[in-house]
Amino acid sequence: SWKITLQSQANPRVKIRKKSRVPGVMITQYVEELPEGMTTPDFTRKPIALTIPEGKMAFFRAIVTGNPTPKVSWARNNGEIDEERYKFVFDPVSGEHQLQMPDVCADQSDTYKCYARNEFGKALVTVTLNVIEIGYKKSKAMKESRTGIHVACLYTENEIIPKEEKKQEIDDQFWELLLSADKKDYESICAQYGVTNFRWMLKKLNEKKIEREEEQQKVVEKLCNLKPIELKHNGAAEFEIEMSLKDPTSKVFIFKDGVMIPFDADTEVKHGLKRVGKRFVFSINGVNPEDAGLYQLEVDGVKIFSTELKIPDVDFLVKIQDVKAEEREDAVFQCVLSRPMTKIIWMGKNNPVEQGDKYDVTTSDDMLIHTLVVKDCLLLDKGIYSAVAGLKSCSAWLIVEGEDPNMAGKKKARKTTRAGGGGEDLLKVAQEQQAKLQKERDELIAKAKEKAEEEAAAKVKKVSKPEEHGPLIPETVIGKMLRKAKIILNPGVYFTSGLLDVNAVIGTDIELLCQLSSEDCEAIWYKDGKEITVTENIDLVKDKTCRKLVIKNCTEEDAGKYKCEADGRKTEAMVNVEDPPRINPEDLAEFMKPVIIKSGKDASFKLTFVGREPMKIQWYNDGEELMEETNIKIEKSSSHSRLLLTKCNRRTTGEIKIKIKNESGTVEAITHLTVLDKPTPPQGPVDIIESSSSCIEFKWRAPKDNGGCPIVNYILERQQIGRNSWQKLGKIGSEPKYRDTDIDHGRKYCYHIRAETDQGISEMIETDDIQAGTKAYPGPPSAPRIVSAFKDCINLAWTAPANTGGTNILGYNVEKRKNGSNLWGMVNPPDEPIKAKQYAVKDVVEGIEYEFRVSAINMSGAGEPSVPSEFVIARDPKIRPQFTDRKMKNFMVVRAGNSVRINFNFKASPMPVIKWLKDGLPLPKYVTVSNTDTSSQLMIPSSERHDTGIYTIIVKNLVGQETSSVEIRVTDDPKPPGPVELEENVSGTVTVSWTPSPDEKKDDRLHYVVTKHDSVKRTWHTVADHLFNNRFTAVNIMPGRQYKFRIYAKNDMGLSAASQSPIWEKFLLKLPPSKSCSFEMPPSFSVPLKMHQSPESYECQISCAVTGNPRPYITWYKNNISLNTNTNYYITNTCGVCSMVILHVGPKDSGDYMVVAENPLGRVECSTKLVVKGKEKTNKR
Repeated sequence: SWKITLQSQANPRVKIRKKSRVPGVMITQYVEELPEGMTTPDFTRKPIALTIPEGKMAFFRAIVTGNPTPKVSWARNNGEIDEERYKFVFDPVSGEHQLQMPDVCADQSDTYKCYARNEFGKALVTVTLNVIEIGYKKSKAMKESRTGIHVACLYTENEIIPKEEKKQEIDDQFWELLLSADKKDYESICAQYGVTNFRWMLKKLNEKKIEREEEQQKVVEKLCNLKPIELKHNGAAEFEIEMSLKDPTSKVFIFKDGVMIPFDADTEVKHGLKRVGKRFVFSINGVNPEDAGLYQLEVDGVKIFSTELKIPDVDFLVKIQDVKAEEREDAVFQCVLSRPMTKIIWMGKNNPVEQGDKYDVTTSDDMLIHTLVVKDCLLLDKGIYSAVAGLKSCSAWLIVEGEDPNMAGKKKARKTTRAGGGGEDLLKVAQEQQAKLQKERDELIAKAKEKAEEEAAAKVKKVSKPEEHGPLIPETVIGKMLRKAKIILNPGVYFTSGLLDVNAVIGTDIELLCQLSSEDCEAIWYKDGKEITVTENIDLVKDKTCRKLVIKNCTEEDAGKYKCEADGRKTEAMVNVEDPPRINPEDLAEFMKPVIIKSGKDASFKLTFVGREPMKIQWYNDGEELMEETNIKIEKSSSHSRLLLTKCNRRTTGEIKIKIKNESGTVEAITHLTVLDKPTPPQGPVDIIESSSSCIEFKWRAPKDNGGCPIVNYILERQQIGRNSWQKLGKIGSEPKYRDTDIDHGRKYCYHIRAETDQGISEMIETDDIQAGTKAYPGPPSAPRIVSAFKDCINLAWTAPANTGGTNILGYNVEKRKNGSNLWGMVNPPDEPIKAKQYAVKDVVEGIEYEFRVSAINMSGAGEPSVPSEFVIARDPKIRPQFTDRKMKNFMVVRAGNSVRINFNFKASPMPVIKWLKDGLPLPKYVTVSNTDTSSQLMIPSSERHDTGIYTIIVKNLVGQETSSVEIRVTDDPKPPGPVELEENVSGTVTVSWTPSPDEKKDDRLHYVVTKHDSVKRTWHTVADHLFNNRFTAVNIMPGRQYKFRIYAKNDMGLSAASQSPIWEKFLLKLPPSKSCSFEMPPSFSVPLKMHQSPESYECQISCAVTGNPRPYITWYKNNISLNTNTNYYITNTCGVCSMVILHVGPKDSGDYMVVAENPLGRVECSTKLVVKGKEKTNKR
């Protein structure tokens, strides 16, 4: 915030700018410090921008806060607010201030300001109003009038006025919506903004699309899958797009109605923008009416996507009601809306419900009544169902009743009945609402017509008074003028109420009724185009404006199309004469008498009927259709049907229904069958009324099914716990209660109870053990001790109570409670007490804090609980990261093109942060890392040589970190060396040289192997290995023999193909006359040392070639220290080839190495450097 001090003559006044929680609100504070309890004005609900067609009603809403209560005022940028055209409304209940503009005009388009002021400051918010001009076409309105208005035009010179041509201004928001919309939505958007010239619109839109795509190509590579914003069932709204940014660091902004809104990557905040790969999802949580508007997504100032959030102003006139349905029956939920909507969201148990095999979702023709049908209800369908329309919702329960002991183990039949639904009352509410909406539309149209006529009259009046000295209007201009007309209304005679289609049953009377606007007009009736006259069975009735056609005792010939004409107007209706199935009332009364039989007997039902054939006859027993079986016989004919049920049992009891159907209708008749049988067992559990030292009194519930007869007696037996015999107590009457006084104090008893009717005795029910006398409960155990705690288990231990209640402890109950809650919950099942004095509680949620208590159980029951334990959090103990693999690889060789997978298993708590590095740098993008709680995997899908390097994993948490490295060498089969040449430099030796392999530069571990073939031995044997140069001197070459040499390139993958030398032919040596000469020479290096890099723990060989006579003495040095006597280095000198091998390279082996060759003639040095990989990384860590 910032502050300005205004110095006046009286008191200095400050202006402190403050930030409001509501975006777009400016707050100015007039005092430096607010008194206690006082606040500056602020908006909790600010007005939203409007774009509305001309002639509609526009209004802004605002809700303000502040102490003292602020005063609200309105202003506009251009012009004043006239009280005749604007209305100021305040609702004291909701605290809402409204600025209403009835019949809004184009000149009211402006930027409006809303002020909230009190003595400590003011709050200001601005909002724009865009009014779309729509010209009123009077001639079109007259043509579409149902009364047929006749227009007579009387032209005069004074009534000729010039035609005003207005250029329609299109809101920029219109183009933004079209640029991001599907083609199927173009028509609705044009209708919303009053655009009718579609060809011009499409041409202009294509031009704007080209411009927009050129701008977008600067920041976006690809843009697809644009999904407009929509409301979700959970009260949120979201839209999403897929785009590839050219610059990953580009900034993304979200604007609402041109104002940038803050957002967060967290989807739980008000505005969230979540990015998953190329997918961007913008969400609005807790949508309210202020969130409606145009949302735009921009990247670095370039508009990418625009979409409009519309929140329908709709409410529920009739909410859905609770429905109680029987199993296999359909359940119906219905609601009525205040505004038509094509579709609402239905929810079933917090899940969206769609049209399908299980659900029917329908909407009435007027789109006010919405219906959800849950078909074939099952017990699992029980739950809460909701209807969501815009921001409003309503919920109701679906209760499915299906418990019937007679149907145990038997699948219930599919029922054709429905439960729920609003019926006629719902239709009445919908009709009243439809009439109300129609009335509102008619009033708006009437106002528009009235206003247009007033404007036309004003223009005619103005033109009828020309200037006295003004010039005459040229004739050439008259053709371009608009001629005004005087309007004469002549509606004529018309039908105020038309005919309705009639469906009649044969033999009944038919009435066709309509009403005219005049009593004096005659009406003519037609049937199928032929005029109808009065006959014995046909009457034509005229009653004031009512016209009626009555057909007595109708027949099938009376069906057809009927028409009534009057003064050129007509109305038509169809009459259908049907012959549905019908039942004689006397036969129906006889059929409906209940039938009562005993179990095992037969039952018969018969009914006669009439109706048009063919007829379908179906019999039902409790909603389940009956088919021909062993114990079911069905007789059918054109006039009657008979059902015979043999050997009926108790489950056959229920509703017997016959359903007769033909093409004209359906008729049903219902009766009831009762099958008498012995009762089912009495129902538990037993309620103990009294349990004292001298008396046990208890009661139970009557049998669920008494077998069709009242209960006569209950028969009881008693057993004392610990004995095997049962004592008969006899019959005690029909009351389900018993008082037993023949008991011993402290003993426990068990009872058998049976029910008796005229049809027999039921099976027995056994009570729980009942103790006579006061129960002695055990005391509380010690407070539970926390042995250990993990994220999925907490181990407890306790000691037994000192007071056992005089009996043995049978077990313990453990209870738990979350921190901050007042509810204790059982950990172990109530009927499974814990025998030991320790327990592992596994029903815990990670990260939640718990406390526990224990109660002991003896013969009397559970005693008082112990003191609660200390609070403990369900989480694993803190563990420093440790790798769990026994053998961890530190080197891998991979063939180029193959995939690479490196797995590291570890344990750590809390969950560590895992980081991978390659040669100390972040991994390339194509390398994939997958992490779990206990492992991490690095994968290279297709490896290349440049993937060679040392990969390091760092596992770090609050306790510490652990690091491990593995070297990956990506290589391939080596290519063979080039041509081989032989040369004799010294007698008895041959120098073999060759062209390097093409892979030598790519692989620093590539070396050469030389094999020799002797014409005498005729076998190939290796004469040199691990050669890192391209030359080798073979010794012991015998004159007179043929020699061949093969050179192989070798790396970590193996040997290459051989490159073979030409044959070293036999030769004869002609020695010239010998001359005395000296072969002595100072030492020199023919092949110097090379620089080497080697990973830790591997073998490294350093070689060079030395010449000199006499043979020079070789000394190896590291950092100027002699190594000849160091046993860690293996040093050889064969025929001038000097080699030093380090069998196990370590970090200490890095450094400068030097070879010194000396003889009496001189001394020469050669040095190199060995770098051990991994040493620098170790030093950095």
